[in-house]
This record gives sequence, structure tokens and C-alpha cells, in this order.
Amino acid sequence: MLIKPKIQNLAEIVLDCIRRGNYYDTRHVVSRQAVRNINRMEVLYILKNGRHEKRKDQYQERYKAWNYAIRGRTLDKRELRVVVSFDENNMLIITAIELGV
Repeated sequence: MLIKPKIQNLAEIVLDCIRRGNYYDTRHVVSRQAVRNINRMEVLYILKNGRHEKRKDQYQERYKAWNYAIRGRTLDKRELRVVVSFDENNMLIITAIELGV
């Protein structure tokens, strides 16, 4: 089993994907956001301003891809973790979780 290497310059790639519009929400994040009362602007804010939580990254064998965790506080001080992955061309927003609730 060959595991793809992790992205080293995650923050740069995330910002580039957002700037170019090369990202999309998975069905999972859309349903999680609705249940957890997290909006897209909060997710994008965390992706732009949060910090990479390397210890929370996970390799998904099913998809042959890494999921990367980014954590931060929204403007109203809610602490969120957003999980992203990447396909050939885009960033996939996998899920958003409010921490400490």
C-alpha cells in the first residue's frame, strides 16, 4: 500500500484554492453545517485564518487521500475545526465541527 505524501505548504494551497474558486462543499459538510449551525462564511474564515492541526490529519485509504484539519475561532469567538481534502484540481470541504460544545 503506497500512501501519498502529505502536503507541506497547506496554508498556501488552501488560500490559493479559495482565491481561484477551486473548492466545493461535499454533501457531508452541507448537512453537518445545517445541523451544527455553521455557515459557509465561518468555514471560509477558518480556512483563511486558522492553523493546521497536523495531529488530526488522517489518511483515507478509501479515497487514497489525506484529510487535513484546520482549527480557529470565528469572529464571534466560536472555535471550529474544518476538515479538507484535495482531488486533482480542487479542495473539498469535508466537514465542520464546533469544538467545546
